[in-house]
Amino acid sequence: MNRTLVRQALAESVGTCLLVCAVVGSGIAASRLSPHDVGLQLLENSLATGGALVALIVSLQPVSASFNPVVTLAEVVLCKVRPGQAVVLVAAQVVGGIVGTVLANLMFGVQAVTVSAHHRASGPHLLGEVVATFGLLVVIFGAVRTRRAESVAYAVAAYIVAAYWFTSSTSFANPAVTVARTMSDTFAGIAPSSAPAFIAMQLIGGALAVAFIGLLHPYSKSIDRAVSGET
Repeated sequence: MNRTLVRQALAESVGTCLLVCAVVGSGIAASRLSPHDVGLQLLENSLATGGALVALIVSLQPVSASFNPVVTLAEVVLCKVRPGQAVVLVAAQVVGGIVGTVLANLMFGVQAVTVSAHHRASGPHLLGEVVATFGLLVVIFGAVRTRRAESVAYAVAAYIVAAYWFTSSTSFANPAVTVARTMSDTFAGIAPSSAPAFIAMQLIGGALAVAFIGLLHPYSKSIDRAVSGET
């Protein structure tokens, strides 16, 4: 690996770690602070996640700030990232997410790894993941097209906060985060048996988004220049 790829992998790993810390940690805190109000728990969880996303993307964007294997794979299709680079970045995202769950569990006095029993893989949940992931990628690459790098962080965070509420799945939209959340039997967790179907729907949503982006921006060179503004 060259030095640039090492820096990108480090940024992706730490960024995904802190993102998952925010998701799982705020989920645990919300369930303890508002034990009898699931709606308030979701509000607290979504706002903490959105705030963390803004801060992390703004801070790490100059190096690499996808934090999501589906986004990284879309960048491969759009000729922004080479396949070999993508393998390293996706691995960094998955490892970072797992470490983030362990840290969140430990911060709140929970066993480092607990297997989630929160089953989510119903038909409506799976459709929600397709919609959530499709929308996320459209927002990311659409924001990039504005040529204003700072807009990506706020657009992504706003979408994720909203998608917590308007999708039945509460918008995981991220395979690395999905894997990580199987390891916390808390408000934010997902049962391991539900994770493969969630990830499959995320990949489908991502593929549909890439096709849609191609229709909106048919000239590959212009897409590549636009995406370059993201990092």
